[in-house]
Amino acid sequence: MEPADVLAGLDPEQREVAQAVRGPVCVLAGAGTGKTRAITHRIAYAVHSGAVEATGVLAVTFTTRAAGELRQRLRALGVPGVQARTFHAAALRQLTYFWPRVIGGDPPAVIESKLPLLRTVCRSVGREAAQAEPRDLAAEIEWAKAGQIYPEDYAEAVKKIGRTPPVPAEEMVRVYEAYEALRRERHLLDFETILELTAALITEHGEVAAQVRQQYRHFVVDEYQDVNPLQKLLLDTWLGDRDDLCVVGDPNQTIYSFTGATSHYLTGFPVEHPGATVIKLVRDYRSTPQVVALANRVLEVARSPHRLSLVAQRPDGPEPAFTEYADEAAEAAGVARAVRALADRGVPLRETAVLFRVNAQSQAYEQAFAEAGIPYLVRGADRFFERPEVRKAVVLLRGAARSAGADEDLAPAVHHILSGIGLTPEPPAGGKAREEWESLRALAELAEDLAARGAGLPGFVAELERRAAEQHAPEVEGVTLASLHAAKGLEWDAVFLVGVTEGMLPIVHAKTPEQIEEERRLLYVGVTRARVHLAVSWALVRSPGGRPRRPSRFLDGLTGRPARVRASAPAPRERRTVAATVSCRVCGKTLAAAAEQKLGRCAACPVDYDEALLERLKVWRAAAAKEAKVPSYVVFTDVTLQAIAERAPASEQDLMSITGIGRVKLERYGEAVLAICRAAGDQTEDA
Repeated sequence: MEPADVLAGLDPEQREVAQAVRGPVCVLAGAGTGKTRAITHRIAYAVHSGAVEATGVLAVTFTTRAAGELRQRLRALGVPGVQARTFHAAALRQLTYFWPRVIGGDPPAVIESKLPLLRTVCRSVGREAAQAEPRDLAAEIEWAKAGQIYPEDYAEAVKKIGRTPPVPAEEMVRVYEAYEALRRERHLLDFETILELTAALITEHGEVAAQVRQQYRHFVVDEYQDVNPLQKLLLDTWLGDRDDLCVVGDPNQTIYSFTGATSHYLTGFPVEHPGATVIKLVRDYRSTPQVVALANRVLEVARSPHRLSLVAQRPDGPEPAFTEYADEAAEAAGVARAVRALADRGVPLRETAVLFRVNAQSQAYEQAFAEAGIPYLVRGADRFFERPEVRKAVVLLRGAARSAGADEDLAPAVHHILSGIGLTPEPPAGGKAREEWESLRALAELAEDLAARGAGLPGFVAELERRAAEQHAPEVEGVTLASLHAAKGLEWDAVFLVGVTEGMLPIVHAKTPEQIEEERRLLYVGVTRARVHLAVSWALVRSPGGRPRRPSRFLDGLTGRPARVRASAPAPRERRTVAATVSCRVCGKTLAAAAEQKLGRCAACPVDYDEALLERLKVWRAAAAKEAKVPSYVVFTDVTLQAIAERAPASEQDLMSITGIGRVKLERYGEAVLAICRAAGDQTEDA
């Protein structure tokens, strides 16, 4: 690949990033502005132009999946020799390599979680600490270690900054000391210690420093606003006295300060590196102008001098919707109806997300979606490749691959294996069985995609193992339920931001101006996850008769009304979004249930319809779904087919009058459905 080819298709600012091949370089990249594209093309341009050697570049990010994406893009750009890793993976590789030579013996084992050690510690340090949630204790230790705060300094440090520990500070010191003593006694490493020891090896052993710095001469750090002091220490150790460093980040997406992350390293980069090249990416290619305008307004009142104002590049879309509900159950049910309506209009469920402030809010939506028959997955639960059904499937597939003949047909072989552990032609109604079915179906669809490219069973298993290592899960057909923190870095066609009330967003324990501004940035992150459809909602009470709630202060001035004055008096009522009423076409009664509204009648009202027509519609739907490789309900739900059979539409206007059939569905399926209905009518007349 020629250097000029690497620059093709980049916008002016991305091209400027790509051509800034020597550091120090600071890229301030807003949401959806193509930062990954910019930095991967920068690395590729530098290599292809001869400015750097591919093996001398270390690109660092924060998640295994992000590192895998960097490697994949760099391979596509013709530079597979670049190392792209997380901080921890890069450090562990160096630590494991140098430990036998410098320290001697085998390196300590790495623990995935602090919880087993902390449970042992809590039993030994006293009743009060043992009453605390071990996860809270683990998070506090991680915060302290990320900030280079040792047990002997902990009590003074939290007092100085006004931090509230999960147990009294003196108890926390005892837990922290006991945890570190037990970890060393058992010859174990946690993630923070990996970074700390790697930095120490490089600092204290000249031969280690020389070899590391000879190997890596050019550094790129993604998501630099999320760097904590310990990671910064390691990065500085890698660099030594050099400054060939490119950092990329968005101060508007700094939402992890509770873990020790700080945007000060990003915003202060030009001060730390005088003469640094600073480039801003503000062209938003992800979201519609309507979504971008709302995102900009969310931050208009922010005090940050580093705020990036995004400029939308996509065509117009619908305006964001703001809806008030009576209580949380009504909000969850309303969101479920809206999700189903979007699905009927052609928005895939896997391209829809419901985002909330805390994980406890997930339960109401899990229940509402289960009752509505809408599949979903909870992000932050088991990783895809760690789910029992997926692990079992991979074991069976691996065994089959070892004995498979060269001429084995991939897709049928995979379907045969997966059908033996729960993959059926039609999905279960809901619950755990539906989640497991969706996992197996995702594996089957991936096999079908690879089979179309000529892959066999061994190649399919190799692809699964690569994806598992990079946490690159195949797409699962279902709505994503996730916290705002877990949603960072992701995007969907449709996003529902729910529970946007005072006490939840901002969260009740956010007290200082800095904490409130971070909560505002959380809302900004949520808004910028949406490509086209965005809905914001809140409930006036948690449950009927409960304590009243107010819409979040962050919505002031965003919902079509002026910002309210914050005072002790009750806030003015938010304007509601009210759905138009639908009456039964048989008895005239107002319909409340979504299914009844779609049918246009009460479920109990008698109605005549052509059963043969309904059956022909179902056969057609199955064929259309198979051709599109989607579940049947994505084409049309059973209720929609029932409504079509009952009304036997004769024109596009008739078809559009059925609730849930919009312009997208009409263009995609209208002609076929009307032809089936006309054929049924002709047969009736002949009879």
